[in-house]
Amino acid sequence: MSDTIITVEHLSKSYILRHQNAERYTAMRDVITNKAKALINPKSQNNKPTSETFWALNDISFEIKQGDRVGIIGRNGAGKSTLLKVLSRIVTPTKGRITIDGRVASLLEVGTGFHPELTGRENVFLNGSILGMTKSEIQKKFDEIVAFAEVEKFLDTPVKRYSSGMYVRLAFAVAAHLEPEILIVDEVLAVGDAEFQKKCLGKMEDISGDGRTVLFVSHNMGAINTLCNNAILLNKGTIQAMGNTQKITAMYFNGTNSGEGEFIIGKNSSDEKVIVEKVTLKDRNGKIQNTFQFGDSITAEVELNALENFDNPYVWIAIRNDKGPITNASGLLDGYRTSRFSKGKNTIKCTFINAPLLPSQYTIYMGIRASDGVEALTDSKDVAVFSVNTVLSEVGMNKTIADTVAVDTVSPIIPYRWEFNDGKQYTFDIKNYIK
Repeated sequence: MSDTIITVEHLSKSYILRHQNAERYTAMRDVITNKAKALINPKSQNNKPTSETFWALNDISFEIKQGDRVGIIGRNGAGKSTLLKVLSRIVTPTKGRITIDGRVASLLEVGTGFHPELTGRENVFLNGSILGMTKSEIQKKFDEIVAFAEVEKFLDTPVKRYSSGMYVRLAFAVAAHLEPEILIVDEVLAVGDAEFQKKCLGKMEDISGDGRTVLFVSHNMGAINTLCNNAILLNKGTIQAMGNTQKITAMYFNGTNSGEGEFIIGKNSSDEKVIVEKVTLKDRNGKIQNTFQFGDSITAEVELNALENFDNPYVWIAIRNDKGPITNASGLLDGYRTSRFSKGKNTIKCTFINAPLLPSQYTIYMGIRASDGVEALTDSKDVAVFSVNTVLSEVGMNKTIADTVAVDTVSPIIPYRWEFNDGKQYTFDIKNYIK
């Protein structure tokens, strides 16, 4: 008997995009003129709607084994959510075939499968029934679901009065506890707070440990690296690469398979006014690499392209893993900032000095704001990935101690040094800050 639980063969999904050539504003004289032109030459009319075919997915094929934890990653518009909707049978594919051997539970949007007028209690039974569970099966798991979601006080309140965080807590709890063979989770978990995200990741690990399969979409490469044993990188509706998670997440940043500490980023959205073009990770000797040891100094060298001049911008760069941010360098916190980003190329260096990071996968997460501290000049995003592979016994620790001391919240515990292309340097140490 094959252990393949999902088979996708030459899957494609297209949508018709319609366009209208009409002018945004048409005066009465334009209408009269156009009608006169149409009488003389009917082909002169150019207001007919036109359309084009957009392929959200294009000839995708892959197999997923039972018990696999697969991360699906890619830039905005790569086709990740469309793929999950097709696998969840919400959307019908245009071409290709999908074979799924097992019950699927999906969490693709906040409140998926919920009726806003029903209470939380009623929606648990409704959603469970949609997932194919019997009433007795739902009752058996009911207390666990409520405890996990932490909505006991509001269980008999209509869910239309829930916050988005309460919605997603209850929806995830139902999907994860009703024992599906396949759990599909989109970026919706980003709605929850850090503590709840940590609980969800732990639950997904438990699910995969029971031999069930998890498909997980996220822009948090730390969570993808920690949770998933395989990954699929989508690019404009096609599979760019698939395989080992660490190699695929490195390609997500690079656009290539070098994965040696250099990460090509580029513009993330049309709103960005400062574009992070490249991030290079270096050790204390200036060597480019993406693997470090406990106590190493880690430098993130960031190459930027400013679309205009910006005076006194704030920059922040954080290190985070699947549990959340570990430490950060923040102009918002220390009050230090470069005097200017000139239009065009700019460079920032941020060095975390003697970073006592435990063995794990980490990402560099950053953002830039204008001088008022409010307007975002870049989207906040992961820009690089690296690992620490120190043997715990060499630093006097074991796994139990390491898990106990893991940091889950942002804390400036690691000294850092800024270097800007205007020649300014600044070193921040929390001990001096407290004094």
